[in-house]
Amino acid sequence: MAHRDHLEHLDKDLVDELAQVARETVRDELREQARKRRRAALLYGASGAVALYAGAAVAAAVGLALATVLPGWAAALVTAVILGGVAGLLREAGRPGRSHAPHRVVGGTAPAGPPGGPGLAYPPMPSEPPVPPITPVTPLTPDAGQEPPYHRA
Repeated sequence: MAHRDHLEHLDKDLVDELAQVARETVRDELREQARKRRRAALLYGASGAVALYAGAAVAAAVGLALATVLPGWAAALVTAVILGGVAGLLREAGRPGRSHAPHRVVGGTAPAGPPGGPGLAYPPMPSEPPVPPITPVTPLTPDAGQEPPYHRA
């Protein structure tokens, strides 16, 4: 029995050691992934800051170009309105559940459905106007008890 207790002690030590190695391996892998993601986040942030300065330089250039034909305050006002319009368009494009472009009907078929639900967004539009059906003309025959109408001259 003492021999069996000795083996159980070795099994517990082996399991503990394997668990410790697994924890260290996972921890090292997570650190490596976090390091890569931090670097990517830093580069994205730096590119956003540079893009912000580039946008400011473009806005200044537009304002200065307009200032050659308008007073300075009017050029600044026009530039602000243009930037506000672009910001509004970008906000609308970024809203979830809204289509980014109007649906166009091409070739008489409609899109499969609205972005958020089943069914057609609107009925399909035909490419040509509809042609009325041709109905056969049946001659008028008087009924059995009626006389045909006579015209007086």
